[in-house]
Amino acid sequence: MLVHSRPARRALQILFLVLFLPVFALPLLMIVAASFASSWSGTLPSGTTLKHYQDIAHGEALDALLTSVLTALAASLAALTAGTWAALAAEKLGRRARRLLDALFLLPVAVPSVVVGLSFLVAFSRPPFLLNGTPQIVILAHTVLVTAFAYQSVTAALARLDPAYEQSAAGLGARPAYVLWRVKLPLLLPSLTAAAGLCFALSMGELSATMMLYPPDWLPLPVQIFAATDRGALFAGAALAVTLMAATLLVLFGVSRIRTRAAYR
Repeated sequence: MLVHSRPARRALQILFLVLFLPVFALPLLMIVAASFASSWSGTLPSGTTLKHYQDIAHGEALDALLTSVLTALAASLAALTAGTWAALAAEKLGRRARRLLDALFLLPVAVPSVVVGLSFLVAFSRPPFLLNGTPQIVILAHTVLVTAFAYQSVTAALARLDPAYEQSAAGLGARPAYVLWRVKLPLLLPSLTAAAGLCFALSMGELSATMMLYPPDWLPLPVQIFAATDRGALFAGAALAVTLMAATLLVLFGVSRIRTRAAYR
């Protein structure tokens, strides 16, 4: 650590806990507590129950969770492909063209996601690109919203990549395609997995654009959480939120294992 004094380190640790618990940990713990609550009249729940999770197991929440996972997986894969391709292409561009490309990818992040949803609603409401009322428009909107993070992650990794590996392979007679698939992409694998995990997590929690675009037969879990809390079922909504968090963390844990092995390799 930068602080070598033991009392100073302890003071920083206490300060971290004082700031971390109320701002980050406590709200999540309250959501978990609410998911098991049957009533809440004081500081803590007045009664506990598993009914909310039992309703999830026998209701439409599992279908909504599967919808969210499929949407996030498809959007993450598409975003990672487009972002990596663009980052590799940007290496060969000049400074002005690269800045323009950066701005284009960051534009969906710079505006509210509800604006992105409205733009898709208007752009794809008539032939020949009639996508309104289909799952594809939701996946496409999620892809646009998260591609910027994949592009920035891969761009940063390429800036740190030692060009000696690529130059050595090319000097030994390897073709550009072979260098890309056998040298460059394997070196980028830790950053690619990190970008995929980030895109997945962001897509799992996206609500604003999804609310404007989702069809009745493609209901993601965040929309169901909003609907539950909007009608006053706060405890049921909390159980749905915990389920969403658990599913997201489970996938991120699997991605982190892949990233660890890739980094070790």
